[in-house]
Amino acid sequence: MTDRDDLLKLVRDLAVVKGRVTLSSGQVADWYVDLRRLTLHHAGAPLVGRVLLDLVDDWEFDAVGGLTLGADPVALAMLHAAAARGGRTLDAFVVRKSDKAHGLQRRVEGPDVAGRRVLAVEDTSTTGGSVLTAVEALREAGAEVVGVAVIVDRGAEKAVRAAGLSYRSAFSLVDLGQQG
Repeated sequence: MTDRDDLLKLVRDLAVVKGRVTLSSGQVADWYVDLRRLTLHHAGAPLVGRVLLDLVDDWEFDAVGGLTLGADPVALAMLHAAAARGGRTLDAFVVRKSDKAHGLQRRVEGPDVAGRRVLAVEDTSTTGGSVLTAVEALREAGAEVVGVAVIVDRGAEKAVRAAGLSYRSAFSLVDLGQQG
């Protein structure tokens, strides 16, 4: 089995939860993908890092991150996977949901992204709202966003592409055996 196969099995086993939930987009669904159960799991996190690095291997960027909290463990998994592979230096960053009123008052935390090529990530996305909020903050901070990558796409691809961004997902609803 490949890393992607192993990751898909873990997504299905750990993260797909049946039951009525309200998503961050406000939409109601009969099932939920709780990817924090995967991205914070001892076996899941390393797989996330390797699979997403493979997914965007042909994109040039030197920092990765997105809107806290869904993107944080994804970015860190990719940072660690890149370090373990060698040959690629990758920083991570965190985009706050709102401006910080104290300290350095930075919305994008971590190494400075100004003038850098960055990848925006998210664990899962339905409407693209969270990742597009992160993209806006990154551009305001002076970053060049090369694209968006997510573990599971629940339908955001169209909105992200409409915003002029390249988009890739490791898995779709079809891969999970789910319908919208």
